[in-house]
Amino acid sequence: MFDIDAAAVAYFQKLIAQQDIPGLGIRLRAVHPGTPKGDCRLEFCEASEIEADDWRIDCDGFSLIVDSASEPYLRELSISYLADRTGGQLTIRAPRLKGTPPGAGASVIERVQYVLTSEINPGVAAHGGKVSLVEVTGDGVVVLQFGGGCHGCGQVDVTLKGGIEKTLLQRVPEITGVRDVTDHSTGHAPYFKR
Repeated sequence: MFDIDAAAVAYFQKLIAQQDIPGLGIRLRAVHPGTPKGDCRLEFCEASEIEADDWRIDCDGFSLIVDSASEPYLRELSISYLADRTGGQLTIRAPRLKGTPPGAGASVIERVQYVLTSEINPGVAAHGGKVSLVEVTGDGVVVLQFGGGCHGCGQVDVTLKGGIEKTLLQRVPEITGVRDVTDHSTGHAPYFKR
């Protein structure tokens, strides 16, 4: 399954038109796939650079090209674009990029770690932050340590309760809550000062 919204198509059409190169497309490549560092790189791709085994998605006036090695990780890709006053935000979601979700027999710790790696940390990384799992207690409380821009951040409680805890409770129903053990008074570069 592959999904690209109309706003993203228009965004790519505009970028390609500015280059004025016939047959130009957009290449998507998985970088560090199957690991917590997994990411998706976008770059222009001229027609002469397309390989026979590349996966080609024809859009309105251009093609998205995915190399064969990246295809398994980008198979359920969705791309959206949200315009705003400062330009806009392109969002790429690839659920398989950081690896396959843990199966039904996976432990609570494995499932919590997967959610942190694949959903939580990419979000807090926008503020230079990171969340690490310390432990899951016997009564199901997930204990976390915040780092980077989240260490000492004035909005960490909102992030913890409104975002992280809510997401973890939805994805891993066995957990009972989330607790932060970070000493926020020692944060060096918080995203929001206290």
